Amino acid sequence: MTVFGKGGKTRTVLLPADVWRDLVSLRGNASLEDPVFRSRRGRHLDPSAVFRIVRRAAERAELEGGANVSPHWLRHAHGSHAIDRGASLPEVQSTLGHGNIATTSGYRHARPNTSSGLHLDPEPGGQC
Repeated sequence: MTVFGKGGKTRTVLLPADVWRDLVSLRGNASLEDPVFRSRRGRHLDPSAVFRIVRRAAERAELEGGANVSPHWLRHAHGSHAIDRGASLPEVQSTLGHGNIATTSGYRHARPNTSSGLHLDPEPGGQC
């Protein structure tokens, strides 16, 4: 999927086939060049419209802290969850369009149920 996103950058984001099929089905009779999510005038949604849609959806879903949900919050959640599920920092950097890997590394979070000590070799004489 081609995304026109933050910072005016255009990037390609790979999606699971079933997600792509669902998005394409939303297009109806629209051409492949038309945006999937359109304004009432049929144009691309502007950033403020996207912000309002996301905020209202969070409120309707009664998410805890829903007033703090924003497109950037979803973007950060995507990066954090992808890293938690094994995506490499360079993969997430490319997907999110970060110019600097240091920005992407901020999406890693320490978790209370994990520790770097759990990754050490427990065998005597094993390599650390």
